[in-house]
Amino acid sequence: MKYNQLGNSGLVVSKLTLGTMTFGTGDFYGLNFTFDQHGANELVSTTIDKGINLFDTADMYGNGECESILGKALGDKRQDVIIATKYAFRSGDQAFNAGVNAKHLIQQTEQSLKNLNTDYLDLVLLHNDDPITPIDETLSALERLIQKGMIRYIGFSNYQAWKASAMCQRQKDLNYQPFIASQMHYSILNREVEQEFVPMSLYHGIGMMVWSPLSSGFLTGKYTRENPAPEGGRLNTFDLGLFDRETAYDVIDKIKAIADEKNVTPTTISIAWLLSKPVVSTVIIGVSKHSQLQANFQACDVELSSEEIEAIDKLTEPPVLYPKSFMVMQDQVLLQAKR
Repeated sequence: MKYNQLGNSGLVVSKLTLGTMTFGTGDFYGLNFTFDQHGANELVSTTIDKGINLFDTADMYGNGECESILGKALGDKRQDVIIATKYAFRSGDQAFNAGVNAKHLIQQTEQSLKNLNTDYLDLVLLHNDDPITPIDETLSALERLIQKGMIRYIGFSNYQAWKASAMCQRQKDLNYQPFIASQMHYSILNREVEQEFVPMSLYHGIGMMVWSPLSSGFLTGKYTRENPAPEGGRLNTFDLGLFDRETAYDVIDKIKAIADEKNVTPTTISIAWLLSKPVVSTVIIGVSKHSQLQANFQACDVELSSEEIEAIDKLTEPPVLYPKSFMVMQDQVLLQAKR
């Protein structure tokens, strides 16, 4: 395993993070849970042995039981790892049991400490934007939790660039501990974050934790025009509609060709491509069975050449939107002087 600095912080994390969204029983909006407590124990132990030190969860994963399963699976290894959890989605019937208001954040943090059987949370992320809670209320609640020692680091997930940047500036204004991490969807098939979010993150020193790096399994190569719904495929029941399927079929054919040249899988190439991006600190892997681990771990050892990265970039190069498109009008003397 190899490691990266998480954003502009002193926290060092494994390039791969184990996502625990599949811990639990039953299903959640079409996502089938595949690891009971015994299975989770084995998976967590295996990934720790392979060098993973960051585990990602959320208060709403596994219909609420994911955190408890992870806490039990870690057991006496808790001090040897980093736990990230997230809050924003509804956790109860009362109107205030959702969002990033102070009551909800504090209540859910207290509950997570119990679920995970720990005295502190290494990293807490705001799981989604809140349409009504003032920025200062959210940031003040997080700062109080940090000052009490309940949280060590903070971040956000699924935020628009303008909102995240505004929150970062308020943290500076108020002398609060800054965000060090984001958790965003990013893959060869969906590069929308490159337009505004990535430049903002690099400016503020925020490291990205990538979720769904394989576009819900499409980039494994098992989905084809001939077999668009392979048995057991996650997209069959849990499709977030984050990419164009027809374009994706052409892309995966070319990714397979690169993978064949290196004697690896499309999974390995897809994750290695993400790890080549400066904004990416770690890629969250989610597996439904142990056999999927090898291709994920190989991504840390595969070195893509600049030519290969450029070739993959061209496959799904997003359109340049205004006002970024107007950058061609910038003064050429100044551009040439830039270091």
